[in-house]
Amino acid sequence: MAGTKDGASRGPRLAAGRARALGIATRGTTNPNRLRRMDLWIVRRLGPLLRRATDPLVIDLGYGHSPITAIELFDRLRACRSDVRVLGLEIDAARVTAAAPASRDGMAFAQGGFELAGRRPVLVRAANVLRQYPETAVPAAWSSMQRQLAAGGMIVDGTSDELGRRSSWVLLDHCGPISLTLSCRVDTINRPTDLADRLVKALIHRNVAGEGVHELLQAMDRAWDRHASLRDFGARQRWQAMARSLSADWPLLDDPLRPRPGELTVAWSAVAPRADRPMSG
Repeated sequence: MAGTKDGASRGPRLAAGRARALGIATRGTTNPNRLRRMDLWIVRRLGPLLRRATDPLVIDLGYGHSPITAIELFDRLRACRSDVRVLGLEIDAARVTAAAPASRDGMAFAQGGFELAGRRPVLVRAANVLRQYPETAVPAAWSSMQRQLAAGGMIVDGTSDELGRRSSWVLLDHCGPISLTLSCRVDTINRPTDLADRLVKALIHRNVAGEGVHELLQAMDRAWDRHASLRDFGARQRWQAMARSLSADWPLLDDPLRPRPGELTVAWSAVAPRADRPMSG
């Protein structure tokens, strides 16, 4: 969970409590529909995983002061599996108490952190959780969550702006990261590199020459500029043309014939941090 500035400098710690929750409390800010783009991607890409799960338990890690985004996740996931169970986890016991009135059949709240309160979910959404941790804390946080996954389970670790207009997320399984998704409302950006300040924690400090994510963003800008003639037809068409251009040189995981406006998913291998560069923080 993204900590305060002072807390972030210390990295993850074990907080006292029955669950021995791993992490530090977030600032907790959230807004309705902040995670809508991420949730719809989860439904679209991970719906089959949820439908075939023996136990459809999903954990929303670090939902913040308000449980609204956890409730929205629950409602959206019910569209692909009616008996889904969503457990919202927070380290701050006061937030768990405050969220309790929103509990219902299939929706509950408890205290916990990266250890996932000892549960075995098929899916974890950790949105705006690692944002203020140092980059060096990411591998341990990922590892803690991976160890708790049910067989075949997945993690979505992402970050977004306050209104959910710009975001990115990493998809992970037991073995490690699989893909990076960049997402935005295309009418709110001037160029694709505007997404740089909403890169996931594992990559936000890697937007420098020589790193894969920097090369991707620069390639997106170049393709965006090449299709400037489409600006009169709208930013959505321009984004789609940009994505089709990139598919020739980048391992995009989207449909190259029908790229989704404002969304681009690339194999993690193309953007993974260079091992010969030290992590920050």
